[in-house]
Amino acid sequence: MARQIGLRDIHIALLTKDDNTGVTYDVPTKLERAISAKLTPKSNSENIYSDDSVEDVVTSFEGVDVEIEINQLALESRAKLQGAKVIKGILIESKDDMPPTIALGFKSKKSNGKYRYVWLLKGKFELSSDEYDTEGEKPQPKSAKLKGTFFARDYDGNYRFIGDEDAVGIDMTIIDAWFTAVPSEPVEV
Repeated sequence: MARQIGLRDIHIALLTKDDNTGVTYDVPTKLERAISAKLTPKSNSENIYSDDSVEDVVTSFEGVDVEIEINQLALESRAKLQGAKVIKGILIESKDDMPPTIALGFKSKKSNGKYRYVWLLKGKFELSSDEYDTEGEKPQPKSAKLKGTFFARDYDGNYRFIGDEDAVGIDMTIIDAWFTAVPSEPVEV
C-alpha cells in the first residue's frame, strides 16, 4: 500500500447554504503553498455496563481539529479566513469579525506517484497568530499556521470526502473536477 509523501494545492470554498434542502459552496480558491496538514477526528465514547461488565460502547462524532501550515498567508487569504477585509492593500481586523464557514480541500502525493484527494466539508478557522523575530546572522523564515475545527453538515451529516485516484472503481470525472467545485456525494449505480 502506498504511503502519503506530499501535500499541495490547499483550497477553500465559502459554504453559502447548508440546510435540509441542500448545500451550496462558492467556487474554491487556492491558498498559498502548503507545508503540512494535520487532521485529528474527535469523538466521545461512553461505556454501557450491565451484568458487571461492558455491554456496549456508544460513540458520537464531535468534529475534526485541523492544523495547516503554509509558507505565508496573503492579506486577502487572511481576510477571507477570518471574516476581515482588505481596503487599498491594508488588512483591517475588527473585534466584530466573524470567521466564515468554509470547506477545505487539498491533495497529497502517495509513494506510488498517485494522489489522495481530500475535502473537509464544513468548518471555521481561528484567528491566525503572528510570529516575528529580529534578523540575525542567519535568516529565520516564518510560516503561517492555522487552526480550525470542522464538523458535519446539517444537510446530510457528511463531514469529509476522500478519494484516491488509484482506487478501484474511482470516477475520474470527480477527481478531475476536485478543485473546480466542492464535490457532491457520488450516487451509487
